[in-house]
Amino acid sequence: MKNEGALGSGDDSLDGLTSHAPRCPLTPSLSPPKRTTSQSKTEPPLLRTNKRTIYTAGRPPWYNVTGTTFKEAFVIGLCGGSASGKTTVANKIIEALDVPWVVLLSMDSFYKVLNPEEEELAAKNEYNFDHPDAFDFELLVNVLRKLKKGKSVKVPVYDFTSHCRRKEWKTVYGANVVIFEGILAFANKELLKLLDMKVFVDTDSDIRLIRRLKRDISQRGRNISGIIKQYNKFVKPAFEQYIEPTVQSADIVVPRGGENFVALDLIVQHVHSQLEKREITVRSALASAHQGQPLPETLSVMESTPQVRGMHTIIRNKETNRDEFIFYSKRLMRLLIEHALSFLPLKSVSVETPQGGVYNGKSCFHRVSILRAGETMEQALMAVCKDIRLGKILIQTNHNTGEPELHYLRLPKDISEDYVILMDSTVSTGAAALMAIRVLLDHDVAEDKIFLLSLLMAEMGVHSVAYAFPRVRIITTAVDKEVNDQFHIIPGIGNFGDRYFGTDAPSDWCESDEGMDY
Repeated sequence: MKNEGALGSGDDSLDGLTSHAPRCPLTPSLSPPKRTTSQSKTEPPLLRTNKRTIYTAGRPPWYNVTGTTFKEAFVIGLCGGSASGKTTVANKIIEALDVPWVVLLSMDSFYKVLNPEEEELAAKNEYNFDHPDAFDFELLVNVLRKLKKGKSVKVPVYDFTSHCRRKEWKTVYGANVVIFEGILAFANKELLKLLDMKVFVDTDSDIRLIRRLKRDISQRGRNISGIIKQYNKFVKPAFEQYIEPTVQSADIVVPRGGENFVALDLIVQHVHSQLEKREITVRSALASAHQGQPLPETLSVMESTPQVRGMHTIIRNKETNRDEFIFYSKRLMRLLIEHALSFLPLKSVSVETPQGGVYNGKSCFHRVSILRAGETMEQALMAVCKDIRLGKILIQTNHNTGEPELHYLRLPKDISEDYVILMDSTVSTGAAALMAIRVLLDHDVAEDKIFLLSLLMAEMGVHSVAYAFPRVRIITTAVDKEVNDQFHIIPGIGNFGDRYFGTDAPSDWCESDEGMDY
């Protein structure tokens, strides 16, 4: 039996932007620098080392101005015998790449569900887990193909104690790099087509047997005689018949596994060169799109009454103190939410009045889920709507690339059945909004059931969202004409989060359509 590999993502799941961090050789004397990533506690990290923790809930903005993928992920296939060190090699590659958005997918997750007879054989060490027939290649190919295209997927979690899949499947999201490892990673023609780089980990058979003995005794509570029996009857013959011959398909062979730093350095350099070719800057692309176009019909701007214009005057004034900024922002938020709720479909309902009469009115019968890129609009919402289900999407700008990245995601259950109000304080280029909407669509929310609410939007952001997702309703209190070279709304409000929460802002404080982490 195989060692259950790590599974993660780089949040229906986890596509296209490379990091500008310096390359990190794998030699022991030159370790990768520390890196700050999402501090989400609900999603387990992909890789934890003594240097840093790489979280897998994040992913770059892999969708372009039309809402389609930029480039496919770069897929590395790692093949080798049982206990050859494939997972170790994968982890070393991930750490040396220094790219935050990586998926590590293990073939061990795709063992077939055993029938009662096969379960009895497995309990006696009589079932051949090293044969191609033991794996669900159809599901595996489908999952890897979706990951390569940047889609989210559901991946089974295999229980090696009971020899079955657990009820809970793991959601995995697209990333820049997908590393797929397994003993039969090169044994299927459809799988080979999906691999951009094929690496065979070649480790001496005696070393592999010793590692297998240690693992199965310490981690799986098995006895030596059963392990040796299984190895001689299934593992060794399967390696010679199905695994070893596939070395001919490999682009590179890594003798000694994770100890071969020279070979691993070459792999890392090649992957970096491929990522550089796939690089794209989303905000720059959005800035040059849709110029001079009329505003879309899906946009609804609140009437600029003297009251609304007066509140905008106060919150836009850089001299306004924090208390007044918060007070008038909340007033605008409440008006915006009430305006947005008027677009929700209502059903007719009749009620009896205290005087015994009948009043024919309307009732909102749809559940509404709120995804908040920040928490500034939550109180206004709760003041208007009772028993609302809340969710959260955290999107932050990578300060090296200037691009938005998804770091955290928590959605209500059965969100696909809901109308969803997606709230952000400001939207400039629309890059973060595009990412958030794409996440909702990945979770099967209907496009025409998504409402994007923002206190202030730039025309560029309106066009970007409407062009990519023409059925999303866009609702705001005002639309400003321009965005400057730093993608700041002009005249704008400034950095809304810093002004609202009283945090320090940089000297050129400004608008940014990124989520706030709380």
